[in-house]
This record gives sequence, C-alpha cells and structure tokens, in this order.
Amino acid sequence: MTTTAAPPHLSAHTPRATPRWWSGLGGLAAGTSLLVVTALWVGDGGVRDLSGDFLTSTGRLSGLWAADLLLLQVLLMARIPVVERAFGQDKLARWHRWVGFTSFWLMVAHIVLITFGYGNFLPTFWDFTVNYPGMLLAIAGTALILAVVATSLRAARRKLRYESWHLLHLYAYLGVGLALPHQLWTGADFLSSPVATAYWWTLYAVSAGAVIAYRIGMPAWRTWRHHLVVSRVVPEGPGLTSVFLDGRHLDRLPVRAGQFFQWRFLNGPGWTRAHPYSLSATPHGRGLRITVKDLGDGSSRAAGLKPGTRAIIEGPYGRLTGDTYGGGAVTLLACGIGVTPLLALLGELPYPPGSATLVYRARNDAEIAFRGELEWFARHRGVRVVYLLGPRASRPSWLPAQHSQYRDADALRLMAPEVARSDVYVCGPDEWTAAARAAALEAGVPAERVHTEQFSW
Repeated sequence: MTTTAAPPHLSAHTPRATPRWWSGLGGLAAGTSLLVVTALWVGDGGVRDLSGDFLTSTGRLSGLWAADLLLLQVLLMARIPVVERAFGQDKLARWHRWVGFTSFWLMVAHIVLITFGYGNFLPTFWDFTVNYPGMLLAIAGTALILAVVATSLRAARRKLRYESWHLLHLYAYLGVGLALPHQLWTGADFLSSPVATAYWWTLYAVSAGAVIAYRIGMPAWRTWRHHLVVSRVVPEGPGLTSVFLDGRHLDRLPVRAGQFFQWRFLNGPGWTRAHPYSLSATPHGRGLRITVKDLGDGSSRAAGLKPGTRAIIEGPYGRLTGDTYGGGAVTLLACGIGVTPLLALLGELPYPPGSATLVYRARNDAEIAFRGELEWFARHRGVRVVYLLGPRASRPSWLPAQHSQYRDADALRLMAPEVARSDVYVCGPDEWTAAARAAALEAGVPAERVHTEQFSW
C-alpha cells in the first residue's frame, strides 16, 4: 500500500462560511414565490371563476404552481455556490426530489382539469395539441419530465448505473424548457397584466441564467483555468485507487477538505459520464488527490488512467467542511470509501493535539486504506484511530456484528469518550450514516454539531 509520509495540514484557500440565516431566507423566498403566483391568479379572477368554471379555474392554478415549482426545482440543482454552502447537497437533493414530484403531479392535474373543463377529454386534448401555439413542445417536454420522474423512483434507481441515471436526469432541463413556453405564448395568467408578464419572464431568465452560469459556464471556466491533469495513479487496496492531479493556479481553486467534484476524464469512450469523487487529501494549492472505489459503475476506469490525462471538473460541492467546526474535540465516523473526505478534514481542522478520534468501519483488515497516513496523524497530532472490522450486525446498527451486544450510543461513548463535547463528522452509506448519527445524538451530541452529507442519488 502506498501512502504519503506527512499529509499536508492546512488548506491554502479558505472561503468564508455562509451565514446560517441564508437557510431561512431561502425557504422564505420559495414560499413567497408561491404566494405571488397565487396572488396573480386571484387578481386575474381565479376566485371569482371558481363558482362558474371550477375545473378550468383550478386547472389554471395548478398549472401556475407547477410552473413555479419546476423553476424552483431548476434553481435548487443549478449548483449556485451560495445555495450549496447554505443548505448542503443532501438537503438540496431531498428538496429537489420533493419539489419535483409535487410539480409533476400538479402538472398532471393541470392537464386533466383544463382539458375536462373545456369539454370531452380526447377531442379537447387533440384540439389543444394541434391548434394552440407551443402545445406540441409542451407535450414533448412533459414526456421528458415523465421519463425523469419514472427513473427517479427508488425501484428504478436501484436498477440503473449512476452515470446512466445522471445522464437521463439532465433531460429534465430540456423537458422544463419545452413544457413551459406555451404558457408564455397562450396562458392568460402569464399575459393578464404587465406585473404577471414581468414576474414570469424574470423567473425564467433567472432560472436559465443560473443553469448557464453555474452548470455550464463556471465548470468550463474552472476546467480551462486550472488545467487539471493526472500526474500518477496509486493502488491503495483491493479495488481502491488514488488519482493524483496537477494543475495551474490551484491555490485559487476555492475548494475545502470534505468537498467533492463531479469528474470526467478524457480517456476515451464514456468520458461524458460524470462521477462524484471526494478529495482524499487536504487541498494545499499544489495538487489534488481523489480516491476511487471500484463499484462496477464506471469507477473501475480510474485504475487505468494514464499520466497526462485531462480532467473536466464541476464543483467543488458539499458542506461537510471545517466551516461547521466550533472548536475543541472532533469525532469522525467513517464507513468504507466514506473515509476519504474525513481523512482530508483530519488535515485541515485545527483541533488541539490529542482531541480527535477517527472511527473507521471496514469489512476486513485488507480493506483499510491509508493506514500509513492514519498512523502519521496518530503519532504527530495525537489522533485516536479505532478500526471496526467484520460483517454487518443483524440489526440496524453502525456497529459490526462482533460488537452488536453493545447499544449503539454506549459503544460510541467507549470509543470516543469526549463525543458529547465534540463536533461529529459522519460519512458512509445512507443507512449506516443514519444509524451513526442517531448514536451520536443519543450519546449527547447537540444536533447542530452532528455534520453529515449524503452522496447517494
């Protein structure tokens, strides 16, 4: 196993933390947008029309809410840096999923209510499709959104490779782009007043601008500016590979330990499929390191990368960083490949010597990565490293089977005696992370000091 003798300690570039009040402001803005849409509907006679044409009037309102939520969904996943730092990827992904399904069913309600409100379903639907501007585009867009919704169901996601799901999910942008313009051309609520027209065009422009700027422009700029290339590839263990990268002006790349990028390597077919890989070493302005586990979903290509291979990056993303560190003791709980961002954090967090504990869960001794680096942290910074090995427990737990006689919280207190006074960082598979977080809370850690980020899709 190849390791570095002395991991770097501090990041060369440390962006300021995003104020916590951003989270409340984001929720307020979302709620306000729905209130504005409802007010515009009321101002255009929506309430008055309920008594005479209930189906059409409620169909108009459901369409307006669906449009507003679709655009909000686009903004949630437009990778706007201040939004990413305020909420974190896991929370944004949950909201994106909830908003997406809600907007889809509102869109279905809009189609059904409007069509039945105007007469018989099939003849009316055909008339709308053929004779109303933008309706053919709207139908194509709805079909794309339906495909995205179908592949977002948990049962479907389990059968898809990550890169296939990610590529299909990008069609949501095209679906939104095709589904909504008919409302600008023919929707009475969009054209009823200068205020309504200005509101909707502004919302469309902001959403489209955010996608262009942060999903296309910023990744292209950072890829060109930093010119990341593979410098060497090092096997770390069974199915585990570290990729070292050099580049230009890396001291100006605003990345923190604990964050991840979406990576595309220009090494042949399949380069268009992005993979999320965390940094496994503290960024220090001279190079980057990621560590990839072969999960059979295209990640195996990392082991075959050659020096000089160019990389395209999107990011950095994630909020599992030192911004949340309040000082004092630190407890880090890692499972499998989840050790990579926590290893980077060990090098960046300014914890006092002897006040950090890393609990590392792996199936067996051979799967423990970075043992040399962890021993270095133990010797030079007093980090207590605890290995948890063996198969899973038969009950839902973050502990392996050989320790399942302990309650989860009690075991955590034994391994990390200062856990109740610690900032706790957790990274691993979803179920394991949830169990570890619950154990930390039961052990007395305040909720605001337990830091997790889910990377599942």
